[in-house]
Amino acid sequence: MIRTAALRPSLGVEVTGIDDWLDRAVIDQCLEALKWRGVLLVRGADLDDETQLAFSRRIGEVVNVNGSEIFTVSLDPAKNVAAEYLRGTFQWHIDGTTDPVPIKATTLTARHVAAVGGGTEFASTYAAYDQLPEEERERCRGLRVVHSFGASQRLVKPHASDREKAFWDTLPKQEVSLVWERADGRCSLVIGSTADHVVGMDPDESRALLDGLLEHATRERFRYTHEWRVGDLVMWDNTGMLHRALPYDASSQREMHRTTIFGEEAFT
Repeated sequence: MIRTAALRPSLGVEVTGIDDWLDRAVIDQCLEALKWRGVLLVRGADLDDETQLAFSRRIGEVVNVNGSEIFTVSLDPAKNVAAEYLRGTFQWHIDGTTDPVPIKATTLTARHVAAVGGGTEFASTYAAYDQLPEEERERCRGLRVVHSFGASQRLVKPHASDREKAFWDTLPKQEVSLVWERADGRCSLVIGSTADHVVGMDPDESRALLDGLLEHATRERFRYTHEWRVGDLVMWDNTGMLHRALPYDASSQREMHRTTIFGEEAFT
């Protein structure tokens, strides 16, 4: 019998009692919990790649990255050729903000953990929007924001070379609503490290607004910090949860195995 317990008042649920990861009733309960709580944790799930992938396929279509549906998250270049860019994940972000349809959900399993640091934090942009004063919600409605890969990388490399900046500028950008009015009637904020600027707003005012909303959304009451143990499985609703990795030393051998599920709802 599946049992659940809230991780934080605003988000997160710990699930216990899963015997069959591929049972349709289990999948449906996990999806329901994910929809309303945003982050789902199973301590000591100890899933191998095959089971994690099979479970993910029951959630939706799995993204294939460079020929593999399992993506290794590591700062070791021998394990991940994109290790340099993973340092950008130390900033609050939503995956896929430069894609018309963002990632629906992500699963992450801990293979090795860092002795110091390396936790993962989540923050609910549903709860953050709901708790804004009405006048602030009115101000945000109708505003549009340009998201870009370069915006997130400038936070990691503030003194990047002209060549690096030129490369970032070749990558896709996307303009989306600051307030995402969802098909189910809920609203969330589309913010984070990729949020470059508010369209048509003075640059200083734009930066102040985006930074202020991010500070609000990542307050403790909207946030859950997960301290990893080997074998833990965490799944999150990427469309309504900001997330970030807490810094850790590349020599720690921290290694996570990730699956990502294609999205179903386009940005507005």
